Amino acid sequence: MSLSRQSVVTYAAVVPKLWTDTIQAHRRAVRDATLDATAALVTEHGLAAVTMSKIAEETGIGRATLYKYFADVEAILLAWHERQVASHLNQLAEVRDQAGAAGERLQAVLEAYALIRHEHHGSDLAALLHRGEHIARAHQQLSDFIRDLLTEGAEAGELRDDIAPAELANYCLHALTAASSLPSKAAVRRLVAITLAGLRPPR
Repeated sequence: MSLSRQSVVTYAAVVPKLWTDTIQAHRRAVRDATLDATAALVTEHGLAAVTMSKIAEETGIGRATLYKYFADVEAILLAWHERQVASHLNQLAEVRDQAGAAGERLQAVLEAYALIRHEHHGSDLAALLHRGEHIARAHQQLSDFIRDLLTEGAEAGELRDDIAPAELANYCLHALTAASSLPSKAAVRRLVAITLAGLRPPR
């Protein structure tokens, strides 16, 4: 049975896309497996004990293939952290969208951010990742995100407007870094309440 010309054209158009999608999905799967395995190994054994050979063994990916994706362990961990930052920003956006008025949205986001800081701290992995250019980019993204919420709150009359929103955003982020050293979630929420008190309009 012969194919019609239209069938041939359709086949030629679809198969390359399917092939491309399959290759991209495979690469994403390899990358994600590598990131997850490396973070788990560092958490379990410490940064100094993790090598590219151990990562290859843990993931079942050949070392030659692994080096096609990443130059070294630090490159893997930085990629993992960038993925974490993107995930946290998405999480904060979801929290913002579920809240009501501008002030409520800001409170929900600050609490969610503080709890993230509280849950991710104090390890060799954290010490490595909280330096470098990607941290500056992540901080700027967070600052812009919170600045926009502060702007909305000020325009609605719920938050102070006598200080620039960008300055207040930095105040929030610096204040909430303390969440990483607090002993409980209740203490984290008290820190958020104190931070929010400084954002209310002056009497």
